[in-house]
Amino acid sequence: MNKKLKEKTLEALSSVMPISIIVFALSSYAVPIPIGTTIMFLVGAALLVVGMGFFSLGADVAMMPMGETVGAQFVKTHKLWFVVLVSFLMGFIVTVAEPDLRVLANQVAAIPGNILISTVALGVGLFLVVATLRVVFHVGLNYILLFFYIVMFGVSAFAPRAFLSVAFDSGGVTTGPITVPFIMALGIGLSAARNDKDSQDDSFGLVAICSVGPIMAVLLLGIGFNPQDAAYTPVEVVNVVTTRDVVQQYIARLPEYLTDVLTALSPIVIFFLFFQLIFKSFSKKQLMTVGIGLLYTLTGLVLFLTGVNVGFIPVGHLLGKEIAASGYKWALIPLGMVIGYYIVAAEPAVHVLNKQVEEISGGAISRRAMKLSLSIGVAISLALSMLRILTGLSIFWLLIPGYALALALTFFTPKIFTGIAFDSGGVASGPMTSTFLIPLAMGACESVGGNVLTDAFGVVAMVAMTPLITIQLLGMVYARQARVAEENEVAAAEVTAGAELTDDIVDYEEENSDGR
Repeated sequence: MNKKLKEKTLEALSSVMPISIIVFALSSYAVPIPIGTTIMFLVGAALLVVGMGFFSLGADVAMMPMGETVGAQFVKTHKLWFVVLVSFLMGFIVTVAEPDLRVLANQVAAIPGNILISTVALGVGLFLVVATLRVVFHVGLNYILLFFYIVMFGVSAFAPRAFLSVAFDSGGVTTGPITVPFIMALGIGLSAARNDKDSQDDSFGLVAICSVGPIMAVLLLGIGFNPQDAAYTPVEVVNVVTTRDVVQQYIARLPEYLTDVLTALSPIVIFFLFFQLIFKSFSKKQLMTVGIGLLYTLTGLVLFLTGVNVGFIPVGHLLGKEIAASGYKWALIPLGMVIGYYIVAAEPAVHVLNKQVEEISGGAISRRAMKLSLSIGVAISLALSMLRILTGLSIFWLLIPGYALALALTFFTPKIFTGIAFDSGGVASGPMTSTFLIPLAMGACESVGGNVLTDAFGVVAMVAMTPLITIQLLGMVYARQARVAEENEVAAAEVTAGAELTDDIVDYEEENSDGR
């Protein structure tokens, strides 16, 4: 276990190091950031690395086995009402306590936090039912997504303009480090229990459908609430001078995130214990392993969330504010691309997705290819987000063509890549996005005098959209390479067969010649 933890931590270090170097270089040479804030960032980066190491190991030994076993047992019950009820409860429970959602709710003062969280959880619960039934009844993912996205954009036409970006952001933040491993594993378990030729293709897609539910629910909430004077909570940058101040900041906030993570994991643990009492799917040894894995998950998430919330939020806000206020505000676009390219690798749930994709595809789709496609997608999304802030461009001018292209590609991409692509959109927009990129966008927007609610919010939505396109393009390249490889094998087989036939003819002629 210690060896695995070391491997996960080194993997996390390689993911966090590039973005840490970029931010440290900017704060040292380009943007005047107080030394205390810089030290807070570096301490946060260290906690990030250790936290991701623990979380990744915990997801492997606890969250994934739990989700896969529950999903497989669902299908075996052959009771539709049971599948529907438990799917809804699971979706609602894991979302209510998702740390990313709490960050977004705290930043939006237009609607009470508990109402916003409950609405989003209701949307995830209902759409997890839809996602589960899709797997059970073998319904094509592209048709489901096409239908609900058309409905979603239709509903958005009636929602308050100031609320649109927040609504689309909610679809990304709900699929965070708690939700993703469990829901992804649930999909793998459901499809594996079917054990048919299409089961591998249907193992992905649950996260994709669950990302639509919150957007629909929050849009309807906005129509009902009609918050014409929608407000947001500004980022507060704490002034720290000494290393003692830095340590005090982290110690003061640590209990808050410990409480959040305990609140997040407790319902899952309680649900799992009831599941174990009923079905007895795990042996005592397996239960001990799951228990240790949950402790790793708890430790990792507490350290991760403390690091990003205390160390990354103030730096992100100051970077955006200072660069936008300088004479080089257009540098935000290339800077956004560089930050976006590297920051997605620091999302804990991305490692879970890449690992599952590599395992399900038998290594045909490598982690490196997935990571590169995600990084390119998020880099493009950050560049477009910075462009929106500097120009005031409506988010619909980007979302509608982007989703139209993504949905069109679903009819030309291998089915498994459609599920992977739409899952990756939710996975890429995790806590790093909400705690670094949103403050970066808010700081820049405040400096240029833009509307924070319509221009700065929407970063998460953009991050969730672009990977849908880049991953599907990867799928088309993969399918073409597979066809070429198959054609080469057929051609090689024909050449071999031809050579063998020629040898047989020669042998036959030689035998006849000898006989004469």
